[in-house]
Parts: sequence; structure tokens; C-alpha cells
Amino acid sequence: MARQKGIIKLKGTIGDITFYKTQDGHLAREKGGIDASRIKSDPAFQRTRENGSEFGRAGKAGKILRTALRTLLLNSADGRMVSRLTQAMVKVIQTDMVSLRGLRNVIDGEAELLSGFEFNIRGKLGTSLFAPFVGTIDRVTGEITVDLDSFVPANMIAAPSGTTHFKIISAGAEVDFEAETFVEAHSETAILPWDGLPTVAISHTNMVTPASTKPLFLALGVEFYQEVNGQMYALKNGAYNPLALVQVSGL
Repeated sequence: MARQKGIIKLKGTIGDITFYKTQDGHLAREKGGIDASRIKSDPAFQRTRENGSEFGRAGKAGKILRTALRTLLLNSADGRMVSRLTQAMVKVIQTDMVSLRGLRNVIDGEAELLSGFEFNIRGKLGTSLFAPFVGTIDRVTGEITVDLDSFVPANMIAAPSGTTHFKIISAGAEVDFEAETFVEAHSETAILPWDGLPTVAISHTNMVTPASTKPLFLALGVEFYQEVNGQMYALKNGAYNPLALVQVSGL
């Protein structure tokens, strides 16, 4: 892989060289590699096929989780979140000690490894929200909750330049990775001033199926706003809004 230089940037294929654009700029690479039919059938590539199968399963698992949290992710994700989440799902699958290699899955893996996953590396929850919170997943009742005591926003939230207001958002999700279905509920505060006055205590309850046997997730985030002439605008289109998985129960 090589980086294109010069005024004119190429796209497409010339001879054995393919030119293309990525987030890292305009690149070029030489065509080549092993024939796909050989990879599908040659015994020498058995490990490759197994890895490919599990990677595909990780991609599907990441997609269903993203879909479940779509309402929050619309304003709280970076451009490489999809690939980062897929890599995290691969690690979950690799902890499956029951299934054969190539057949390992999220259900039999340790979904708890996803706890702490940051959906936006440009604005992480861990470096934005310093107010103590308590997240709880109650499988029996189906209540997925988060509680924050009163706090001073200017002291306990590290906000991007230009912030005048914010709100706390959360979601609870029950995900069936095999059936590719989910149950989701989300909550949010009113838009609050980012200033030196204490907030009221914040309590969110997001209901999913009581006594569920599926993996459960609690996501928590912050959305930043700027007030201009009495109107609220998402600060920089939400580029620095943090959102993270703060509790995971894989059962």
C-alpha cells in the first residue's frame, strides 16, 4: 500500500495497480493475492476459512448491537467505530470454550468483555463525564438503570469548547444475536445548562424483557449543545459526544 502524491488523485485500476480513497487519504496498491476458489477448498487454508467464518459472525453481531443502539449512535459515533466494534466482537467470540474453532460465537463467549467499549474515540465517556454514576442490570425485573447524584456540570463534565448546554442519555438493550433481534429502551434528561449550579439527581430506568436469557447492555452518554439566539444546536454536529457501554451482562 502506497500513498498517492501530486495534484491529481486517481481512482480505479490501471494495469496491476488499484487507486482508491480512504479516511487516511488517497492510496494505491498492487493487485494480487491467492485465488478465492483455492481459499474455499484447499485444506491448507482451513484455518483461514475458520477465521473468516468467525470474523463474519463478529461483524453480524456488531451490526445487531449497533442497530439496537441506533437512536443514541446517530449523534455519538466516530468513523471507525464499526471496525473497532467488530474487533471487540472477535475477542468475545475467541473466549467461547464450547464450540469448535470456526463455529465459536458471541452467545458462548464472554460478552462482558464489551464493557467499557467507547463508541466515539474523539470524545470518550471516560474522559468527559466525571460525575459518579451507578449502573445496574436486573435480569429478574428487566430494569436497566443508571443513577447520578446531584453534581456541578462545569466541574464534573469536561465539555468541548463552545458548549453551553448538555444532556445525559442512556439506553438498555436486550440482544438476541442468533435470531438477530433486540429489545431496546432509552432515556434522556432535558437539555441542561453547563454551568456552576448543581443539577438535580438523575435517574434513568430502561425496561427490557423480565427474566431474559439474552445478553443485556447498558449504554451511557452525553450530548453537547450550543445556544445561539435562544436556539439549541448540537455542538459540531455531535462530533465529540461520548457514548460507552458501562454495564454488560452476557449470562
